[in-house]
Amino acid sequence: MERKEEIINVCEKLYKEVGFKNVNIKLIGENISCSRTSIYNYFETKEEIFLALVEREYLKWNNDLEIIYNSNKKISNDKFIELIVSSLSKRKILLKLISMNMYEMEENSSYECVKNYKSAYTNSVILFKKCLIKLLNYNEYQATEISFTFFPFMIGIYPYSAVTEKQKKALTELDFKYNYYNIEELIKMGLKNILGGINEDRGISK
Repeated sequence: MERKEEIINVCEKLYKEVGFKNVNIKLIGENISCSRTSIYNYFETKEEIFLALVEREYLKWNNDLEIIYNSNKKISNDKFIELIVSSLSKRKILLKLISMNMYEMEENSSYECVKNYKSAYTNSVILFKKCLIKLLNYNEYQATEISFTFFPFMIGIYPYSAVTEKQKKALTELDFKYNYYNIEELIKMGLKNILGGINEDRGISK
C-alpha cells in the first residue's frame, strides 16, 4: 500500500508541475523509487492514478465533514459556510481535477477504480446532507436539493478563480466587466446564495 501511495503522491506532484496532459506512466515511473513496470501492479492507466488521487481528496474532505458534523449542534448559516469554506479551501487540487479532467479519468479507468471513486464521492454528498439536516435543521428534501445544487457548483469553482492572463486580456478587449474572486470567496458566495434561495423557497428565515 505504501508503494501505491507513493505513485499517487508522485502523480500529484507532477500534476502541479506540468499539468494533466504532460503526465504519463513513463514520467511517473522516472520519479518513483521502484521500477516503472511495478506501477501496473496497481494501475493500468495514468487516468486511474489521477482518479485514485481524486478519491483520496474526497476521503480527506469526508474526514473534515465528519469533524464538522460531530463537533457542532445547531449553528448559523454563516458559521456553516465558514466551516465548509475552511474545509474545501484545503482541497484545491480536488476542485481543479473535477473541473477539468473528470470525463477522461472515468472514461479511461476500470469499473473498479470508478466504483471506488464514486464511493468516496457519494459519501461526501451523504455527509454534506447530514450536516445540513443536523446543523441547519433542513429536512431531507431540502438537504437533497441544496446538495444537488452545491456539488455541480463545485465543478465551476476552480475555473472561475484561476483566470489566466490570456483570459483577462480577452475580457478586457471585449469590455466585459468581470469580478475576480478567489476560491474561498466563490465557495462563500455560492453557498450563501444556495442556502438563501432554499430558505426563500420554503418561507424560512435563518
